[in-house]
Amino acid sequence: MTTVTNLASIQPWDEVPLETVNPMMQRRIVTGELMTVARIYFKDGFHVPRHSHHNEQITQVISGEMLFRFGEDGEHEVRLKAGDVVVIPAHVPHEATCIGDVEEMDMWSPRREDWLAGTDDYLRGGS
Repeated sequence: MTTVTNLASIQPWDEVPLETVNPMMQRRIVTGELMTVARIYFKDGFHVPRHSHHNEQITQVISGEMLFRFGEDGEHEVRLKAGDVVVIPAHVPHEATCIGDVEEMDMWSPRREDWLAGTDDYLRGGS
């Protein structure tokens, strides 16, 4: 149940709608006026294709591991495990491969309008 006061809106994660983006990815999205937060569930082996965006991104791995590659050619590689956090500046090309089933949380500023509109084709298998 969402609780709204004159100062804040409070909603348990379990009550945020679970969206199936593709057979290997599900997510719950909460957004405010200036930022978006998502709790994301990936199946083992899922690959987030290389992309970039104007949003600054912070990713926290909750369970599982993710192999991130950064740069135009993916030349910088880092492996994140549960409890690790990465800050990705705006416009930095990045991709990730999930090692084991992964639960993670992403935060972006400004809001991810493409995710809210469902035009994030790079995750849905489109162009």
